[in-house]
Amino acid sequence: MANVKSASNSKKWISFGTLLLGAGTIYKLTNLKDAFYVPMQEFMGLTHTQIGTAVSVGGLISTFGFLASIYLTDRISKKVMIPTALLGICLCGIWLSTFPSYGVFLLIYCLLAICADMLYWPTMLKAVRLLGNEDEQGRMFGILEAGRGLVDTIIAFSALGIFAALGSSPFGLRMAILFYAAVPGVIGIIAYFLLDPDEKVKKVENGKEVNANKLALEGALSALKNKNIWLVSMNIFMVYAVYCGLTYFIPFLEEVYALPAALVGVYGIINQYGLKMLGGPIGGFISDKVLHSATKFLRVVFVIAGVALLVFTFLPHESMNVIIGMTITLSIGALVFSMRAIFFAPMDEVNVPREITGAAMSMGSFIGYLPGAFMYTVYGFILDSMPGIQGYRVVFITMGVLALLGFVLSNYIVHVIHKEKAQG
Repeated sequence: MANVKSASNSKKWISFGTLLLGAGTIYKLTNLKDAFYVPMQEFMGLTHTQIGTAVSVGGLISTFGFLASIYLTDRISKKVMIPTALLGICLCGIWLSTFPSYGVFLLIYCLLAICADMLYWPTMLKAVRLLGNEDEQGRMFGILEAGRGLVDTIIAFSALGIFAALGSSPFGLRMAILFYAAVPGVIGIIAYFLLDPDEKVKKVENGKEVNANKLALEGALSALKNKNIWLVSMNIFMVYAVYCGLTYFIPFLEEVYALPAALVGVYGIINQYGLKMLGGPIGGFISDKVLHSATKFLRVVFVIAGVALLVFTFLPHESMNVIIGMTITLSIGALVFSMRAIFFAPMDEVNVPREITGAAMSMGSFIGYLPGAFMYTVYGFILDSMPGIQGYRVVFITMGVLALLGFVLSNYIVHVIHKEKAQG
């Protein structure tokens, strides 16, 4: 019996590791600009506007992709969806490496968005939720975020190494893109052999088994009508809206604290990769082992982050040391990353039926990541309208208020959980 349990546990973590590897590589081509912005302009002949337009169009496709996945994720098995998505990314990367015309470049970005956000991401979230029981949700999502950050970092630096080793030339960029394409391709093949098919959900009406398409549609409609899924999705929305504001800590430190150029890169690496790897496990551990609830963890951290942002707003920044400014902003960032790591875990606490997990995760992704489509514009507009420290103060107040609204919402979700448990 112990051997069976051990084998089952090993299989679970092997599947989890496969999903994590995919999650750490699926967006590398979409985010090619992060490491290769200038080479893309120089060797692919792209302007700032063209790169920005491609990212925006890809984001728009992602939004509709999340909507479509509400139906698709529970209709098609992860054994098909995940390898298809990863191999699709691989083929897009090979195509991108030919340095195509701008029209084709835009098409590739649309296809990347479909593979990553419609096919892979909600399916992966669904698979992670179903791998763990209620007591493991925080840890599994926390480890996923940390592991994703580690894989992301290794792959990014490897691609940069290839580019530099080949003389930072057009050929070097081509090989770096092909590397970004090959890794998810290999993981996609591995995933096909390691992931089990989804368990088939059967439903009988009037003595006849319900058609799989109808069953998936019913699941999607059931998710859309589920109040608890909307509550958790809006909680994710609040975390992500605050997360979008972290981007503006770097220009704030540069403008107000005169952050030295040498420290900008260090701060950026810690902010993007270090905090993700630190916040994930810590958030997951406290959620599962200390508070025994991801929603309670979000409630506590929302109020700490909200108060910290509001206090930070009115500190005498002009006379403060840059190290103090860096420490405070990184601490706030760590709080937000710890929330971001586990913000899908409450789906288990609000008793989302496991058979509609895919639809629930797709809804959470669609609503939760929506701030990415407009909050950067809002924050940017504030900073352009109010130059200097005044604009940053308004941005930080906005982030603080959003965090406190998240606290109110989390508090209500905790109340709903207690009420439903009391009702049996």
